[in-house]
Formats: sequence, C-alpha cells, structure tokens
Amino acid sequence: MGQRYQGLQDSHREFIAGQKLFFVATALSDGHVNLSPKGMDSLRVLGPKRVAWLNVTGSGNETACHVEHSPRMTVMFCAFDGKPLILRLYGQARAVHPGDADWSSCYGLFNPLPGARQIFLLDVELVQASCGMSVPYYQYLGEREQLNDWARAKGEPGIRDYWRNRNSVSLDGLPTGIVEKSGMVSLDEAEQA
Repeated sequence: MGQRYQGLQDSHREFIAGQKLFFVATALSDGHVNLSPKGMDSLRVLGPKRVAWLNVTGSGNETACHVEHSPRMTVMFCAFDGKPLILRLYGQARAVHPGDADWSSCYGLFNPLPGARQIFLLDVELVQASCGMSVPYYQYLGEREQLNDWARAKGEPGIRDYWRNRNSVSLDGLPTGIVEKSGMVSLDEAEQA
C-alpha cells in the first residue's frame, strides 16, 4: 500500500539519484493535461522539500505555460530495475528563465545542456511512495544525443527563433512568454529596436 511523507527521506533521495528517467505532469483547470518524460541528468534534489529540474528546448512549452497560470506539478519516478517502487512528488512549482536574476545560480546546479530554456523549482508538499509491482523491467542502454546535437546545430539564434515560432503558444492557445522571459531577443527583433 502507498505511504505518504511530508518530505523526501534519505531512501527516496538514493532512489532518485539512480533514476535515468522521470515524468512531469501539469494542468490548468481546463484544457489539455501535460505529461512529459525527462532524462539527461536534469534533476537535482535540493533538500527534503525542494527539487529542481532543467528543461531543454522541445516541441512544445506546455509545462512553463501551465506553471505560469497554475503552479501545481507532479513529478513521478518508477523503478524499472531492482526493487519495485513508484515515487511521486506533489507540490507547487515556478519557472526560472535565462532572463531571471537567479538563473545563473540555478543553472550552476547542472551540467550545461544546449537549448536550456527553464529551470523548474518544485516546492514539495507531499511525497507518495507506492509498490510499483506492475511496472515492467527495462534495461538502460544509454542516453540519446539527438536533441543535444539538434540544439548545438541550431545555435543560440536558431534556438531563439524556434522558441518564437514553435514554443510561444501552448496547445490551448495561451502565450508562454518564452522569448520575453529569456531576457534575449532574436536578431530580427534587435534590428527592429
């Protein structure tokens, strides 16, 4: 049966440190629920009640948009080897963007990744551990490098243009503010200023 905790225990931290994959869920009161898989050594446990994860450029920007309007977030880990366990972290999140004053200190927690666009800080309100006995075994074979290669090839100006063209509106038509919050403008916008 599931157990509830007010914060992360040492055993939870050890479990998280061994995970190569986690999932992030966010939602507004209506519209689409977003659920995203994350990897790439992009999560840090900052304490019993706080975690941070680095978000890189992807096909959408739903998590940032949702958190802007409703900071609820759930992060889930599953044991794909060893003892079965599902660990969920429920809490309130905020996004730190490259244009924010605390970007440098937060980004310093991670190994740099090309295309980094936000860091999410999750204040954990509840930790739930459940059995995970229905989760199948999977073998970790390594990281995929295609997204890093794509971001490096685009370069910073190309990433900013991608944000403007592909990440500035959510699936539900809400503005994400990614270009404005990045603290940088594209080359076209700089020429117009």
